[in-house]
This record gives sequence, C-alpha cells and structure tokens, in this order.
Amino acid sequence: MTTGFFWDERCFWHSGGNYALTLPVGDFVQPLAAGGLPESPETKRRLKNLLDVSGLAQELDMRSAHEASYDDLARVHPADYLERFKAMSDAGGGELGLRTPFGKGGYEAAALSAGLSKQAVFSVLQGELSNAYALSRPPGHHCLPDWPNGFCLLANIAIAIEAAKAAGLVQRVAVIDWDVHHGNGTEAIFYDREDVLTISLHQARNYPLDTGDIEDRGRGAGLGANINIPLPPGAGHTAYIRAMDQIVLPALAAHKPDLFIVACGYDAAAFDPLSRMLATVETFRIMTRQVLGAAKQLCKGRLVLVHEGGYSEAYVPFCGHAVMEELSGSDIHVPDPMAETLNTRQPDARFDAFVDAQIGEMAEFFANPPAGG
Repeated sequence: MTTGFFWDERCFWHSGGNYALTLPVGDFVQPLAAGGLPESPETKRRLKNLLDVSGLAQELDMRSAHEASYDDLARVHPADYLERFKAMSDAGGGELGLRTPFGKGGYEAAALSAGLSKQAVFSVLQGELSNAYALSRPPGHHCLPDWPNGFCLLANIAIAIEAAKAAGLVQRVAVIDWDVHHGNGTEAIFYDREDVLTISLHQARNYPLDTGDIEDRGRGAGLGANINIPLPPGAGHTAYIRAMDQIVLPALAAHKPDLFIVACGYDAAAFDPLSRMLATVETFRIMTRQVLGAAKQLCKGRLVLVHEGGYSEAYVPFCGHAVMEELSGSDIHVPDPMAETLNTRQPDARFDAFVDAQIGEMAEFFANPPAGG
C-alpha cells in the first residue's frame, strides 16, 4: 500500500487566454505565462519537479487519470452551464463567471482536473492506495453549480464525492478546506446536506468578500454540517494548529465520515501574494499530520488531498513537499529555505493571544450553537 500522486502535464497547459494583456501576441509582444493568470502552472509544475529532484517521487505511485465524464460533471453542474462552457471552450475560450478566464480547450483541462480528483478518491476507497494527492488544475473550491469564480471552472471535490457516492463507494464525507480563501463553492453545493461535512479555515473577508461567516452553519438537514473558521489577517502557524485542534478535529470525530478530503491550498503561506497570513512549511506539515492521524482513527486512513490555491512559485513547492513527506511517511526531507526568516516573522505574543481568544470563542460557538439557527 502506497501514497498515490495524481498529475498530468496537460493540466499545466490550462491558461487564461490573453487575460491580462489584450494586445495580439507576436512581433514585439511576448506571451504571458498562463495568459496572465495569477493562478500559474509553475506553482504546480515546480512542486512536481521538486518531488522528482528530491527522490520522493520514486516512493510515490505516480498516476494520471481520464477526464471526468459528462455524467460525472452533470451530478453537480446543470446541463446549460456545461454546454455553454464547452461551446465557448471550443470557440477559443472566454470568461463565464468572475475571474475565470480560459483559453481554447479549457473545458477539457477542467474535466481532466476533476478526473484526477475523482480517480484519487476512487483509488483510495477501492483499497488500491493508502491515501492520495491530486495535483488538480484548474482548482475547484470556488465553483458554484452554475457560476464559476476565483479561477475555478468545475467543482473538483464535489464531482469526486458525487461520483463515489453514485458508485456506492462512500456514504459520509468530510471536506477540510485550508486554502486561505473561503471554500464558498463546496459550501454551497452541500449546504442542505448532512452527509457531507464542509469545514473552511480562511482569512476573514479575503475572497469572496461576502461569504465565510461563522454563523453560516448549513440549512435544513445540513444545519450544523457546515463550519466556517474565519481567521484575522496576520494569523500564523500557531493559530492554524490551534484551530485544527480545537475546532476541526472535534468536528471530524463527531461527524464520523468514511473519507476525509482536504482542499489543499497553500495560499495561507507567508509569501503568498493573494493573502496576508503567516503559515509556513511546518504549518502544512503538521496540519497534514493532524488529519492523517484523525483519518487513521476514524475512517481507516482514507484520506485524499486535492490541490487548490497557492500563488508563490518559490514557496509552494516546499509546502507541498512537506505535505507529501508526511502523507507518505517518507524519510526524505527537504528543508524550508525560509524557515529562519519566518521564525522571526510570526505574530508577537499579544496578537497571538488575541487570535487564540477568537479561536476559543469560535470553538465554544460550535460546541454550543444557537438553537435552530
């Protein structure tokens, strides 16, 4: 039994068309990487390259997957959305939602990204792998059923969950989203459902600006099965580990899922251009250790991580490598080149105490929520 790593070079070729520069490419106009998207392929490609160079890739079961089928996509997304997406993709690309540009072939790239997530889930649930990581691109946790946003064109994790449920492989699932941005798409898809617990740790009021409140706990049968943990800008390593210990792990134990899926974004890291948090390589290592331990206790170790955000080409690979070290139990270790610098930039004691008090208040809120609301 080994750790699977699902990736495909074709996902790295997804682009935003010519998003940030409307001049025609050619002559003296140099093409922009990924069509100008902040969501660059290089963060993912450099993670894969680091695994190769360190030798850790040789200890993993490296796989690709087929595109998710239309039936897979249609369990989450309505037909008219998929048809518009495919038609625009075939015609050369465009933009269907907010901050979701794509070039020609964007539909196929997104379906392949969802397929990597789906196959990672299936391989773990069918006992082929101990656990797995899907290097999915484009990401998915902001995508609503009929409205893509935040670089997300298809809801990768939701598609994988619904496919596994349709195949009779799983009944109860927990999604832990530690991307720095609120996982509003995953939340919306399962908001009325009790069988899928959705937990999002995120920088408060980052993106989207109007979602992710602690009071948003689900609706109807899903009341209590949605947990938002908005952390203030500047929160660092200690805050994330405390939030996991005090809120996330108890919620997982109470839900008793058959499978954990982590929406694994690295944009809470200190060097990320799209956040103001201070997580480090060690933060992601320990959070992975926490969910891996919980999965072993609660669901026979069934754990899948699906790549989401993270926009520092220099730092994401080291965060991701630490996650893979922990997930696979490897003895190969790649040190954090910025560890010394980041150790001096963590929040001071007063701010840390302020954040700790907020986490304590949130933990009390979830332990004793308001009746009926």
